[in-house]
Amino acid sequence: MRTVVKHRTVGEVMTGEVVQAHPDTPFKELARLLTSHHISGLPVVDDDDKVMGVVSQTDLTRRQAARGRTESGRDRVLRALRRIAHTRPTAGPALTAGGLMTSPAVTVHPEQRVVDAARIMERRHIDRLPVVDEEDRLIGITTRRDLLRVFLRTDEEIHEAVAGVVYPHGPAHDAGRLHIDVRDGIVTIEGVAGPEIDTTALVRAAWRVDGVVGVVNRLTADRRDDSPAPRMPPSP
Repeated sequence: MRTVVKHRTVGEVMTGEVVQAHPDTPFKELARLLTSHHISGLPVVDDDDKVMGVVSQTDLTRRQAARGRTESGRDRVLRALRRIAHTRPTAGPALTAGGLMTSPAVTVHPEQRVVDAARIMERRHIDRLPVVDEEDRLIGITTRRDLLRVFLRTDEEIHEAVAGVVYPHGPAHDAGRLHIDVRDGIVTIEGVAGPEIDTTALVRAAWRVDGVVGVVNRLTADRRDDSPAPRMPPSP
């Protein structure tokens, strides 16, 4: 039996209303957008809404670091951005979004799995991913916080999802002998697995469920089929 595993997609968790900039957006306006919207970065798009790059708090405050040692951490970043937003910057291409942005931008598509987007963020050390359509036009943005919501599913929700993908891996009489327990996102599968059940595929299916952080396999093999063949009656 073919099992269809339902995964949360980026399109289900992304934010559709995106604070964005254009290549000629001035330094001061970028600082104002970041502070007033309480965000750590924003995409830079061209006239066709195609993503060219991303401007982050780090991009804007990097110049401050060259002026000498300052306080560290989030307070330093926010203080610097507020100061920038209330000063008159010197004109020049480096003080616009086009000169400050990180390019090319790392993007994702709405049909991609949340777990894949999370892996991209971790691998590239970024906190946000612009979401683009098939023509690479900006349609949304997703952040680490958006993705974390998926992994905050309750144990009951995870149990229901795991049961939906685990039980189809065996016939009904064998599936009924399996027990699934979920605690803090860790799935424990125990019981007796008959020869018709592919335990490796079963455990993998449980692992792929969104919100699962671990799978404990406590299945034992069913030895009933190892019994000797029935004795034939003696010949007359």
